[in-house]
Amino acid sequence: MAPSFTVIRDSTPASAIPRGAVVAMGNFDGVHLGHQAVIEAAMKMGRAHGRPALALTFEPHPRRFFSPNTPQFRLTDERAKLRRLAGTGLAGAVVMTFDKARAGTSAQDFIHHDLIGRLGVSGIAVGYDFHFGKGRVGSPSLLVNEAPRLGIEVDVQPHVDIDERPVSSSAIRIALAEGQLDEATAMLGAPWFVTGEVIHGEKRGRDLGFPTANIRLDANCGLKHGIYAVRVGRSDRRLDGVASFGRRPTFDNGAPLLEIFLFGFKGDLYGEELDCAFIGFIREELKFDSIEALIRQMDADSARARAMLAAAPNAFPRLGTIG
Repeated sequence: MAPSFTVIRDSTPASAIPRGAVVAMGNFDGVHLGHQAVIEAAMKMGRAHGRPALALTFEPHPRRFFSPNTPQFRLTDERAKLRRLAGTGLAGAVVMTFDKARAGTSAQDFIHHDLIGRLGVSGIAVGYDFHFGKGRVGSPSLLVNEAPRLGIEVDVQPHVDIDERPVSSSAIRIALAEGQLDEATAMLGAPWFVTGEVIHGEKRGRDLGFPTANIRLDANCGLKHGIYAVRVGRSDRRLDGVASFGRRPTFDNGAPLLEIFLFGFKGDLYGEELDCAFIGFIREELKFDSIEALIRQMDADSARARAMLAAAPNAFPRLGTIG
């Protein structure tokens, strides 16, 4: 049995916090290859000294605090991020509330009060571009300079590049918005996924011979509208299918909805929570002149999705269980 992934929050009593842990510090939206390098550095440091390694992250995302009225397309909400972190082998995560008080905390106070005083860290791993503290004064170089006096180890990871382009959460958002799934998957190190509860729809798919499981995604989801090859996680099962994300221009042009047709599945999924991983982009969303033309295209989309999924039989994000 895998060890439990523990989540430490501001309300967690000091007695329940493991002293001397190593922390990988960052926002970790998406837990992409750059983040994974920081996490691996923390885990390596922890193994060398016999210490647990934890992720240290912030919720809500600082962008949400500083720009509350600006739409924010998050690659992973808090729960998805924690599940991704749990799948890396970390012992747990420290989730710090990012509010007015946290935003106003100086970098030095954050180091001495939060990192050393409350958490008692023995080591810190960060990315080259991570900043913290009031005015973003805290930097990797500050941590490196403070490390000898504090008696801790600091590891600063350089940027990770793919085809000479730096991996970043922003670059992944752009790739998803353009339907460039191969590019997004390469930067994430796994397919991008969403989690949601299956809701009742208009039952049109059933009438067309393509019954769908419908999931309403976050209103700020920036995924390109179109048709995708998907792999769905239902508890421990993996189910292949084809999905449409968009406004259904042939019918109602309504609010964006994810509609998933699972190959060979029969059963009731209403109210269940599913993980949906996006394996391949098939085409843009189109408006059809007739139902017959739509059905022909759906048959063709299904065939393409099956081929994409067959070419990536094990593609799915590694998700852990939150303790």
